Amino acid sequence: MILPLHTDLRRAIASALGTLYGLAPDAMPPIVIEYPPNRRMGDLAVTVAFDLARTLRKAPRLIAAEIAAAATGPAGLGRLEATGTGYLNLFLDRPRFARARIGGDPPAAAAGDAAKTIVEHTAINPNKAAHIGHLRNAALGDTLCRLLRFRGADVEVQNYIDDTGVQVADVVVGLRELEKKDVDDVRRLAEEPRFDDYCWNLYARVTRWYEEDDARLSHRRDALHDLERDADSTAAMARVVTDSIVRCHLRTMARLGIEYDLLSWEGDILRLAFWDRAFEILKASGAVRLQADGRLAGCWVMPIDEPGEAEAPSDADGGDPDADARLKVIVRSNGTVTYVGKDIAYQLWKFGLLGRDFHYRRFDAQPSGRPLWTTSSAAAPDGGGPTAPFGRAAAVYNIIDTRQSYLQRLLVQALVALDHPAEAERSVHFSYEMVALSRNTAAALGHAASADDGKPFVEVSGRKGLGVKADDLLDQVTERAQQEVAARHPDLPAVEQRRTAEIIAAAAVRYFMIKFSRGKVIAFDIDEALSFEGETGPYLQYATVRARKILQKLRDRHGLETADILEGLAAAPDAPLAGPAGDELWGLVLEAARLDEIADQAVRTLELSVLAKYAFALAQRFNGFYHSSPVVAEPDEAVRRWRAAGVAWFEAQMTRALALMGCEAPDRM
Repeated sequence: MILPLHTDLRRAIASALGTLYGLAPDAMPPIVIEYPPNRRMGDLAVTVAFDLARTLRKAPRLIAAEIAAAATGPAGLGRLEATGTGYLNLFLDRPRFARARIGGDPPAAAAGDAAKTIVEHTAINPNKAAHIGHLRNAALGDTLCRLLRFRGADVEVQNYIDDTGVQVADVVVGLRELEKKDVDDVRRLAEEPRFDDYCWNLYARVTRWYEEDDARLSHRRDALHDLERDADSTAAMARVVTDSIVRCHLRTMARLGIEYDLLSWEGDILRLAFWDRAFEILKASGAVRLQADGRLAGCWVMPIDEPGEAEAPSDADGGDPDADARLKVIVRSNGTVTYVGKDIAYQLWKFGLLGRDFHYRRFDAQPSGRPLWTTSSAAAPDGGGPTAPFGRAAAVYNIIDTRQSYLQRLLVQALVALDHPAEAERSVHFSYEMVALSRNTAAALGHAASADDGKPFVEVSGRKGLGVKADDLLDQVTERAQQEVAARHPDLPAVEQRRTAEIIAAAAVRYFMIKFSRGKVIAFDIDEALSFEGETGPYLQYATVRARKILQKLRDRHGLETADILEGLAAAPDAPLAGPAGDELWGLVLEAARLDEIADQAVRTLELSVLAKYAFALAQRFNGFYHSSPVVAEPDEAVRRWRAAGVAWFEAQMTRALALMGCEAPDRM
């Protein structure tokens, strides 16, 4: 990897700056490292001379020359040269750098904070099937978890289950009032395949039923009240529905290799009186106050720094103050807590600041064998529990779409008001935009849409029954991939064709979901996602499979095992990496080594698309190398060995990059 080398280079330059100019560590300018556009200009470039020019009142080229003459680093760092314009260009010791990495570089670089980090993602309402938008949330969240672990963090993955909300209440109303079902009927229904699909359609029917007569909304209010009180019949039916739907969601996400550590249920937060404790803390600190008069008389409110887009009065909130009043209702005058109140309690628990904890029980075993735990309101009968405590994190990432930005800011403000500025700073809202469908994909999935709405994509709505189920999309992508695999490999057994298609489909969907900036609305297109050419998951897989085939041919034709190739590098001549003739191979080696740098950048900027774009560029570089630099047919043994080592290094690094995105490469494409 390359980050340790960056560290060595910065230390060498910082030491020179201290010696030359007497700069103390806290007075050092940032030592920014870039990559020159041309290999002849160097491998790395440092711009610090430009930052010092005004302070030192010298030309950048003079400063660069002084630094180049004074800087000394570890053996093998390379040659530092000053340019006529003021850049400091580093020419690495190619053979030394390549041997150190190709021969056994560790697969991960613990460059990040090893402190415990909670990432909450997916969080689908447990009232119907997952839809395409949930796939973006889960793909982003799971990729962030993988990146954090790669950098050395202790990551706890949580999936929040809102089992007491409006959506669950509506499905319970539909089962009772439209379907005339009791709890036993629902238990039998829940055992049927695709119960989440059944509830998807029922949820849309209930929405239309409400629209026909506003008086019917009283059923929703009664159901919500019963859920909050944990009333027997309503709560029992809701538990059957939510447990079954959550299991459906877990199966859907498992198709993309996504797993969790803990399911956190809102019902447990209520039953264990987390909010009551949070309310005590808020009142004691003065973070909330009881409004004595006006439209919000009798409400507990929190002063806010700025009005938000979510502050319009609504039935859901019980009516908020005017924007210029800068108040947020936390507890309504009837004593019920708003969503933000529950979220505050949960966020305090995540940081270990609530002074209360859940009980826990095992929920299920996941495909990898990793146990999945769930919160509980009662202690497990056998007394068993997790070996390490949940919660008590040093940092929290909440993966929630941009529509929740205002409420996420309120969580941060609540932490500040409670005198927890460090936790507020480490409470991160990882936001993202919606997912739509291209018109061709919408049509392929049977989604009718108006052709004259002026939009190049088709928006979906689960409430109206116009959404696209995640499983339907995955089925369609897998089917299309299987057709391609069967056409290319007709002799492959059907089971292997299917497994290969599933691997390709998962990569196609996951890569598509992260390759765009998270602030961009994306229109998913099956043809684009599955293409073996261009910026797609299958393109990366194809490049990896091609590299493996080269290594296989070396075994078959020359008896060269990959391990033997790597061991032989120590005695191999350096010439194949030298000069312009070695630039193509050297460029591949150096670019493949940047994976840890890219992972670090993706986490620091919370822009995971940089990982996707890096992997695509690396695959392009390999394909260019493949066409310009024969490996198996190369007659010179030393050149062949070095090129083979470069292929092995690319294959290892691309496999790691794919794994960070939750993808793998099949045996054949």
